[in-house]
Amino acid sequence: MQVSAKADYALRAALELALAEDAKPLKGLRISEAQNIPLKFLENILLELKHAGIVRTQRGAGGGYWLARPPEEVSLAEIIRIVEGPLANVRGEGPESVEYTGAALPLREVWIAVRANLRAVLESVSLADLASGELPSSIHLLTEDPEAWVRH
Repeated sequence: MQVSAKADYALRAALELALAEDAKPLKGLRISEAQNIPLKFLENILLELKHAGIVRTQRGAGGGYWLARPPEEVSLAEIIRIVEGPLANVRGEGPESVEYTGAALPLREVWIAVRANLRAVLESVSLADLASGELPSSIHLLTEDPEAWVRH
């Protein structure tokens, strides 16, 4: 899986909002500077998150952005889907829709398994988990394997 800049920025911006004190709105510029995200790109991402009901906005001097839902109710998978679409696809199609013949027949099940594993990780981690630094034990188990840290 390749994580796009857009997905990475969306997660980091949402995390900044999850960490906001007293749920006060954060200015886009503050989020941009805190996470080194280009402001115009960030504003477009925040607009997408707003349309999806993850972020709320308020205009004016006291305005800005804040989470529309509690951070424990927002998974990483949900944010990625909002800005990038499905977690896994093959040539733009869901793996369940791909059809192969002959020797390639089992490949469809591999793509389904890849999607299931992405879901298992990304749906199990919430913004609250990231904000607290307390990731689910299933994540720790995966990262304890030294091979997980080796680039192939």
